[in-house]
Amino acid sequence: MPGTFASLAGIGLFYLIKDSTFAYVSFVSILIIMGFLVGGSAENLFGKKDARYIVIDETSGMLLSLIFIPYDYKFVILGFFLFRILDTLKPYPAGGLEKLKGSAGIMCDDLVAAVYTNLILQVVLRWASFKIS
Repeated sequence: MPGTFASLAGIGLFYLIKDSTFAYVSFVSILIIMGFLVGGSAENLFGKKDARYIVIDETSGMLLSLIFIPYDYKFVILGFFLFRILDTLKPYPAGGLEKLKGSAGIMCDDLVAAVYTNLILQVVLRWASFKIS
């Protein structure tokens, strides 16, 4: 459940920074880098692999899912559900990456889910705009 709330927080952040591509890309990049820098330490602190209290991966994953997607509540909602489903199912190579130690194991599976989500959203966006034209 913390991952779902962290993904929702990602949507809130998306709404706040969506109007500036530079700010958005910078913020997502910094958040991902921070996740790699502190994830392993947080894992050690909680004494559990990818503890549920570590949510920087879901927040950064949600933001990466929506990168270069125009603000339209339909795409945001679709992106949220796709990201949560893909983060749970862990499609290749996410399942294997999750087994990595430390920060890489925490961050990489969510980033793969985010890239897959963004690719799906990009296809849907183009299909929808083609269909409307």
